[in-house]
Amino acid sequence: MLAALVACCLASLIAYNQPPSATLFNQVAALLTWGGFSIVLLLGQPALRVEVKPALPALAALMLLLLAACASMLWSGLPPSLALHAVALLLAATVMLLVGRAMHQAGQVQAVLTLLCLGWVLAGLLCAAVGGVQVFAPQWADGDWIARSTVIGRAVSNMRQPNHLASLLMWSCVAVIWLGESRRLRREAVWALLGLFVFTVVLSASRTGMVGVGILALWGVLDRKLNRTSRLALLCTPLMLGLSWWLLGLWADNSGHAFGAATRLSAEGAGSPSRLAILANAWELVKQNPLTGVGWGEFNLAWTMTPFPARPVAFFDHTHNLPMQLMVELGLPLALLVLGLLGWALYRAFVAGLVAQGSEAVALRCAFLMVLMIGLHSLLEYPLWYAYFLLPAALFLGLCLGDAGDAANRSSRWTLPAGALTMGGGLMVVCSLLTLVDYRSAVVIYAPPAGAASLETRIHRGQQSPLFATQADYAAATTLSPGPEALAAARRTAHNLIDVRLMMAWAQSLHATGDDERARYVVERLREFRSPQGDEWLAVCGEARPEGEPRPFQCEPVTRVFEFREMR
Repeated sequence: MLAALVACCLASLIAYNQPPSATLFNQVAALLTWGGFSIVLLLGQPALRVEVKPALPALAALMLLLLAACASMLWSGLPPSLALHAVALLLAATVMLLVGRAMHQAGQVQAVLTLLCLGWVLAGLLCAAVGGVQVFAPQWADGDWIARSTVIGRAVSNMRQPNHLASLLMWSCVAVIWLGESRRLRREAVWALLGLFVFTVVLSASRTGMVGVGILALWGVLDRKLNRTSRLALLCTPLMLGLSWWLLGLWADNSGHAFGAATRLSAEGAGSPSRLAILANAWELVKQNPLTGVGWGEFNLAWTMTPFPARPVAFFDHTHNLPMQLMVELGLPLALLVLGLLGWALYRAFVAGLVAQGSEAVALRCAFLMVLMIGLHSLLEYPLWYAYFLLPAALFLGLCLGDAGDAANRSSRWTLPAGALTMGGGLMVVCSLLTLVDYRSAVVIYAPPAGAASLETRIHRGQQSPLFATQADYAAATTLSPGPEALAAARRTAHNLIDVRLMMAWAQSLHATGDDERARYVVERLREFRSPQGDEWLAVCGEARPEGEPRPFQCEPVTRVFEFREMR
């Protein structure tokens, strides 16, 4: 039980971070704890040979994505460190999928689900406490134990994203239902916990979470195998949301504090104009690259370096929609194949819950709801890019895959010894620890200790990192004098995430090396983002200057349009 509690809770509770990444420790914790939990599960099944055939569609989808990441490194210039990140997470998800499948085959679905649900309820309680501090007592958030909210009046949890908090709380709500169904929670506790988790969703002001509340209510309408208490509680979740909104509105009116959900609704409405705009831009990229896409991990570079005069001004590295992300990066043929395989796996998981009987049926449906909830959230967000959602989601999917009455030792040529999966879990643990060691090469660049080597030396060492070389390249591109070395670093780190500072440094290095055409093209893309920092840098173009004095390069008009591949 302890391993399950730690796996479910630890990654979502770590607030402490060191630059340049705000969530690296959370990601590493997920890899470490889920790898450890898989080892604990498999040690109880040493003689099991896992029949993988029911999981083949999902496995095939993961393998195609893995090949796409490797191909992008070869043909799109994706830096090896970024490709290695993707490969490692996809392999870890494969391990967790097969571990879940092994537990289904061993007849342990209910036992494993109970452990996980206890963990998600505890995680929900702790995240609700963190969110309450961030909204009602923000002065208590020290940044090390409780993260400071970046948006006044909204709970963001220690994962620092309100939508991630809402996604976790939806899992917590499903977990409450299973624990109530299996009589591990009393009726009063079911109602109280659901009310608390829905209240915290309102604190997060996450529209994705509010959609999730609607899905919970729909579950209560459709699933007749749930008991009366569970169905009634699920049906009342929209009422809980409305009551929470009303109470928080009263509190804000009487205390003078900000109510993030109401403020966001009045500012943006129920929709999200920037999300719709990025989806429209992504579809334009799909139409321009329908067969091969822009390349795995290349969306941000392709989008930033393609003219979109009416683009949203935030820097997006994802489309906030999983199918669109796959279509724009992989191309339509491969993306539709991957989506078809994943859809078939979900269908098989759904059918398993339909044909099962008794408490096994309810357990499989709850596990399926975990997958469905994060899948639907992936139509509006990108939670599966994070290990602390991807790995448990893969485990839940594996738990659902198989026929009713699956035998523990069924003979098939599609089998894998449990020991191989145990080794996979062990590799997850080892790799997580090695990642922490390697991360020090990036931390020392951005937060150098006393007596550290020169910045140039630290950058050079960081550029040798297997996993974090692009973070070192960013420092090189933005701090070294404009020239060939800074330009090469800018081109490499542009595969990660482009921002205003990088675009200005990139343009300056292009100019310094005599490539003014590309330099002006980068400046033209910078103008589209309408950022204060960029506008300040371009303000020189409006200044009067003596007759005959040449204008700065960034003030000259664009001479030609470059295809984004020409900017790599």
